[in-house]
Amino acid sequence: MALDRLFRRRRTRGGGRDVPELWLKCPACEAQIYKKDLEANLMVCPECGHHLRMSVEQRVAMLVDEGSFEQTTGSVKPADPLSFSDTEPYAERLRRYQEKTGRSDAIYGGTCTIGGVPALLLVMDYAFAGGSMGSAVGEELARGAEQAAAQGRAFVTVAASGGARMQESVLSLMQMAKTTMALDRLWEKRLPYVSILTDPTTGGVTASFAALGDVILAEPGALIGFAGPRVIKQTIRQDLPEGFQRSEFLLQHGMLDQVVPRAELRQRLIQVLSLLHPEGAASGA
Repeated sequence: MALDRLFRRRRTRGGGRDVPELWLKCPACEAQIYKKDLEANLMVCPECGHHLRMSVEQRVAMLVDEGSFEQTTGSVKPADPLSFSDTEPYAERLRRYQEKTGRSDAIYGGTCTIGGVPALLLVMDYAFAGGSMGSAVGEELARGAEQAAAQGRAFVTVAASGGARMQESVLSLMQMAKTTMALDRLWEKRLPYVSILTDPTTGGVTASFAALGDVILAEPGALIGFAGPRVIKQTIRQDLPEGFQRSEFLLQHGMLDQVVPRAELRQRLIQVLSLLHPEGAASGA
């Protein structure tokens, strides 16, 4: 019996308890990896180096100084102003995602220090509706940028998103403009904004705040783009280069500043903030 079948999460017939998932299969090389070893390696396959997705809690713990994080998100609740329904009512879908993740919407973050530099970190949660950006997510991002500017903090975002949330229609698309305008507060005060792109970063998130960082970093192999390759090919009627929406290709064509392996990401972020933030520059870090 294959290991992934043996250790797959399943319900027992008697007590109804969940059996822990002890092994995971790398989606790139298909190696069977002990879950605790994978987590200790920052969710990077030890066999091929493929970067698997992380939870937002893992992401925050990896980037911030220990004991410095204070959550600021969660007060903005999503709404259903259009009473949208497709295969199920939007309100029911939201409730299901909220129960699954323990969050009100697809973003998590707060104030912290990173290498001693005061910062405000916001991480998008792909486990919540594919990290899609609706009005609540857009509001949290805008508030985060404004709070960072008011408190003299660097602003750091980690994008992982399928784009704008279709169930909120134009209200979701409006968040692209709102988040972009909120970044003006940081630029006015010469405070750095670092955008970290992970797999995947697509749609309206790519087309707004995620592509506007003073420094844009990306993880290896991350899918980054606006529309999908099939849509682009049908539109321009041309064959597309292999891997044209992966971070390495975008780096070669000037869309990113650096592609940074996950194990090096915190140190690289500290280097950037120490150079660009007034407190970091003043300390000579």
